Amino acid sequence: MFDRLEAVVQRYNKINELLADPKIATDIKKLTELSKELRSLETIVEKYNEYKELVKQINDLKEMCDDDDPEIAEMAEAELEEKKPLLPKLEEELKILLLPKDPNDEKNVIVEIRGAAGGDEANIFAGDLFRMYCKYAESKGWKIELLNAEPSEMGGYSQIQFMISGDRVYSFLKYESGAHRVQRVPVTETQGRIHTSVATVYVMPEAEEIDFELDMNEVRIDTFCSSGPGGQSVNTTYSAIRVTHIPTGVVVSCQDAKSQHENKANALKVLRARLLEMKRKEIEEKEGALRRSKIGTGERSEKIRTYNYPQNRVTDHRIGFTIQQLDRVMEGKLDPIIEALITEDQKRQLAEEPNI
Repeated sequence: MFDRLEAVVQRYNKINELLADPKIATDIKKLTELSKELRSLETIVEKYNEYKELVKQINDLKEMCDDDDPEIAEMAEAELEEKKPLLPKLEEELKILLLPKDPNDEKNVIVEIRGAAGGDEANIFAGDLFRMYCKYAESKGWKIELLNAEPSEMGGYSQIQFMISGDRVYSFLKYESGAHRVQRVPVTETQGRIHTSVATVYVMPEAEEIDFELDMNEVRIDTFCSSGPGGQSVNTTYSAIRVTHIPTGVVVSCQDAKSQHENKANALKVLRARLLEMKRKEIEEKEGALRRSKIGTGERSEKIRTYNYPQNRVTDHRIGFTIQQLDRVMEGKLDPIIEALITEDQKRQLAEEPNI
């Protein structure tokens, strides 16, 4: 581990030297690349410096424990007992920082939420999940852009697609893909019975044109009149867009924007993200890179979480995590769940990386 840490420090110092070079300052592309790399190494270097300082303090205290003055020796022993437990904690933090980074962690995301099993109640819950993610994004200072929405007559959405932009969005939301199950008394229920319904969530890293080149000769674009709840026509202009990727059969529709041009841009954005995600999964499977210990499959159909309203409880089934704060979770207070998922993922990665 320490050889790798020293290599990180050397690279960090080298980048600082390069950034001080006037030639680099005029090369915007190189400057951006180096600045980004420097930021990624900064946390590791700071934590390693903290570790080395602690080791020095512990060694100094050990020497002081042999001091001729009994009072000084006693004080040193007491402080040493406080400092020693901090060392393995810092070592664990350093190991986590050295874990391989997900190349998509820095990216924005495109999220799709659909009402699945449960009819109107599933669509209503899809709307509740959308609101939850909006609140969470707001708390993080992220920006939300609605790409497409198909409202349901009773409220919520049969499906909704939106983009979240900001700092390291994918690193937080990549665990949200899957089937989200709700247990509650629906507003449509007259007998007061608890129903179980499901909405699915699919989170994809944004695919920029540099990430995935889309051959427009393989894309069919159709226009149609946008519709509202129940299928009634919203307007008489053909502003809604349906794009079909002919080789894969992937279809994306967008109708929420006012202009055909915007809907087309949004549909292609979603299509590009879906195709990139398909390509990523194919590569992982071929190379056997899909970690055995990975938290969940990331598939839309995998049951990942239950929201039990009568008991104010949320359970994430992948890691057996339960929190009795459903009301807070639905208001966007997702950090306890997401932090638990990140921590568990890091533990599983460490178990597979014995050489760190």
